[in-house]
Amino acid sequence: MRICLLASGSKGNAVLVESGESRLLIDAGLSARELHRRLQMIQAGGEALNGILISHDHGDHCRGLGPLVRRYRLPVFVHHRTRMALPNPGRLDDCREFDEGSVFTFRDVEIETVPLTHDAAETVGYIIQTASGKVGVLTDLGCSTRLLVERYRHCRVLVLEFNHDTQMLRDGPYPWHLKQRIKASHGHLSNEQAAELLSDLAWDGLEAVFLAHLSETNNCPQRALACARQALSGQNRCSPQLVIGSQERPSLCFVAD
Repeated sequence: MRICLLASGSKGNAVLVESGESRLLIDAGLSARELHRRLQMIQAGGEALNGILISHDHGDHCRGLGPLVRRYRLPVFVHHRTRMALPNPGRLDDCREFDEGSVFTFRDVEIETVPLTHDAAETVGYIIQTASGKVGVLTDLGCSTRLLVERYRHCRVLVLEFNHDTQMLRDGPYPWHLKQRIKASHGHLSNEQAAELLSDLAWDGLEAVFLAHLSETNNCPQRALACARQALSGQNRCSPQLVIGSQERPSLCFVAD
């Protein structure tokens, strides 16, 4: 198993999940050329990809989708409402649409889709069941629910949104309507909300947590990391590796058998 955030933030997002016979990209929010370059940076060329999963239709998650799938002739997995809302993806020859809550098998992994509250046509999170354990990808949501916690329990690796620091957002330069959108239940998780969710999802098999989708304007890595550490400090079930995603370069990779 190998997990890496190729890009993470408000300008573009992409997560590489490798396991056994499968090499999947979750979201393609950079240009196809830049995604190819970043894959090469971690010795994982685009020609070795097997498929792309799209979480929702915002440009920072699907900007490079069309050119990338045509270059490498890849299947795309996408919710049917998201497919209709994609901004000019061009020809998608192998587009495999699903409904919310769908579970399906691709190559040697099982993929579970989880509906999320976010202001897009339809937003989903993913849980990838591999022979080495579960990988949960959970970004772009405004709030957590009991059902969400139940679905994401017992992941070996979590990719979890730590979007903004509440004080930095409040005092920052964004216009009021945009601040309200980010804070809303269909917006993005604050550091504090993400930390609470992380605390709920901690268990003795959690080995890595990727802090994802940090706002460059309304957050900083040190504040996000402090909240994550605080969430984990009151328990002795696990001590996962904490990896912070970056907009400019691939993150450290989590590698495990």
